[in-house]
Parts: sequence; structure tokens; C-alpha cells
Amino acid sequence: MRLKKFRLIWGARKTIQEDDVENFVGISKEYNAFELQSALVRKDLSKALRIIQYFASNPKAAPIQLVLPALYGFFSKVYMIFGIAGPDEKTTAAALGVSPYFVHDYLLAAKNYGFAGTENALLLLHQYNLKSIGVGSVNVEDGELMKELIVKLV
Repeated sequence: MRLKKFRLIWGARKTIQEDDVENFVGISKEYNAFELQSALVRKDLSKALRIIQYFASNPKAAPIQLVLPALYGFFSKVYMIFGIAGPDEKTTAAALGVSPYFVHDYLLAAKNYGFAGTENALLLLHQYNLKSIGVGSVNVEDGELMKELIVKLV
């Protein structure tokens, strides 16, 4: 079905570029929730803010109601690391229920945030989730909430 739509939009072109897919689907390879999570793991504030700016300009790309739970799930797993005795990558991956391929990000986040920082991240994510639905915050744009959250996290 979508390939038929591609043909309608781009006609007889033989090749489709990465930018064509991004424009058609609305998901950026550089600006998505996974890249935001990666920037937060590394505490890369400038990259995180660029991603949030993209989200603010393209609200359908990553709605706050999808991004916040994803980040909460990630930091919940990071929090679990502190309860694992001698967390090597294989043990950690099994305990968290994630692929060993992704466990490095969880371990790096645990190192960069520490126990108290991870706990604080979870509390902030909960607070901003409430704000995103209007509890304690009225008429604030999602992009502004996300910017404020990211600055406090990093």
C-alpha cells in the first residue's frame, strides 16, 4: 500500500533516497526518541536540545505522551542495575530482559547518573508526565515541558 503511495508521489523515479522516506514517513534517523535517549545516556545536552527542538517543530514525530514513558522505562531498567550484584554485561542483559547488544547504554547511564541521579530522573519523568496531562501545569507547550525536563535531567 505505501509503495503505491510512493509511486504516486515520486512517479517513475527508479531510486528512493533516505530523505524521501523520512519526509514521507515523518520519522528522522537523527531526531527520534531513541536518539534522545542516547543523548541523555551520554549527558549530551546540546544534542538532546536539538532533538527536542525538532520534536517541538514536528509534534507528530514524537509526541510527549510516547517519549516520556519510553524514557521512564529506560531509566527504570537503569535503576535495576544498582540491585544486581557484580553487573557484567551478560548478567545485566538477562536481569533487565534486554539484548546484550543494548546493555552498554544501560551500564553507561548507570555510571553517568549514579544511583541518586537515576532516582531523580525517574521522579522528574513522573512529574513531567503529570504536567503533560495538565496536572500542575496549564497551557504549557509540550516542547517547552520537554526542554525544561531535559535541562533538569542533564
